Parts: sequence; C-alpha cells; structure tokens
Amino acid sequence: MAGSKDIAKENLSNELHRQSGSAIGAYRAKVLGSSAGLLQLLRFEIAAVVCQNLGGGLGYLLRKKILAPLFKSCGKSLILGKGIVLRKPGHIELGSNVAIDDYVMLDGCSEDVSAIQIGDNVIISKACVIQAKTGPLEIGDNCDIGAHTIISSISKITLAPSVLIAGNCYIGGARYHLEDLTKPIMNQGIYSRGPVSIGEGSWVGASATILDGVTIGKGCVIGAGALVTADIPDYGVAVGVPAKVIRTRKT
Repeated sequence: MAGSKDIAKENLSNELHRQSGSAIGAYRAKVLGSSAGLLQLLRFEIAAVVCQNLGGGLGYLLRKKILAPLFKSCGKSLILGKGIVLRKPGHIELGSNVAIDDYVMLDGCSEDVSAIQIGDNVIISKACVIQAKTGPLEIGDNCDIGAHTIISSISKITLAPSVLIAGNCYIGGARYHLEDLTKPIMNQGIYSRGPVSIGEGSWVGASATILDGVTIGKGCVIGAGALVTADIPDYGVAVGVPAKVIRTRKT
C-alpha cells in the first residue's frame, strides 16, 4: 500500500515455543534480552519472588533497589508500583522523578538498544502497556499517561514534553494485510503507515485511538472517544470517528 512499510515480526507462538537452545536461555532472552548475564537474571528473579507484589513503602524501596540497575539508565527518585512487568529493561532509559503505577508493563522488545526513552517527571498510571514492539518509543518530560492506556510502537512513537493522555487510550499499532483470501489474516503479515508524533502540550481525551502514521501538532485537543486517522494541525480541536478538526484554539 502507498506510503506503508512491511514490518518483519516473528509469530509470538513460534517465539515462545522455539525448540533450539535451553528453556532457561529462551526465558532469559524473552524477558531480559539475549545479551543479559546470569547475574541480571538472578536479580530479575529475586525481584519477582521477593518484592514484585509487595505493598507499602517497603515494596517501593525494594523494587527500586533491585530493579533500577536492570535499566539501561535510571535517574533519581524512581517509583515502581507493585505487579510491574518488565521486558528487556536493558533497552529502557528512565529520567528522574519517574512514577510508574501498579501493574504497568514496560516492554523494550525492539532490537533498538534505546527502545524506550522516558524523560523527567513522567507519570505512567495503573495498568498501562508501554511497548516498543518493533520501533522506538520516546516519552518527553512532564508527560502524564492515564490508566489502562496502551502505547505500542511499530515504526516509532514520540510524545513531546507535557503531553496529557487520559485513561483507556490506544496509540500506535499496525495493520494486517488482507489481500490473500487463502490465508488467515493473522498469517498475512503486518505493515505500518509510519511513525506517530504528538506535539508538546497536547491533551488526548479518554478512550481516544490514534493510529499509525498520524502527526498531532502542538497544543491540540483530541476529544474523548475520537479515532484519529489523519494529521491534526497545531492547536486543533478534533472530535469524532473518524476525528475531524472542529475549531482551533487560536481563535
């Protein structure tokens, strides 16, 4: 399709059940990356057993002490909620004063060694999925991401500083090829229309969906429940399915 790019991605079932190598080696590669050593794996397992679901201040303290060294880099005053799920944290960079609430998944599974970059003073609320699936993901300083939001980077996703995202939003993803009627859709491969970019100071309302290949400008408002399939200019206010610009904040 015009302007699109096919994405090479192994079937998850094949990845999980590949027979080559040891089971512990496959597990280590999935959760930490193939380059991770046994000491890193031991630290990861201790956190899972001892403090992953431990409540209270002790839980926060132990998770920070045990898990922070697994990240590629980590600033000061990190807060990690209980039940957090980490995948390849060695591909994830965290700034200072980052707060990650309970049951969040941070998945740096892209082969990019800086798959996820999270700036300073970022809040990621309960049960979000922040995933660099096959492309990098950048979250700028002072962003606030609401509960149960999914951000899944296929080509690339960039949130500029001070982006506010309400709960239950979906950003990114890819599309399946549909052309071959002899194959199930899930076996036809995926493609992306390009990166997603959300400009500085924008606000995305609850349950909005922003698809691949979309650029949202600076200071925009995306209405609750909107489906954004095309670019939104700076300071635009967009609502509906598909989203349409109904006015600009400049007037």
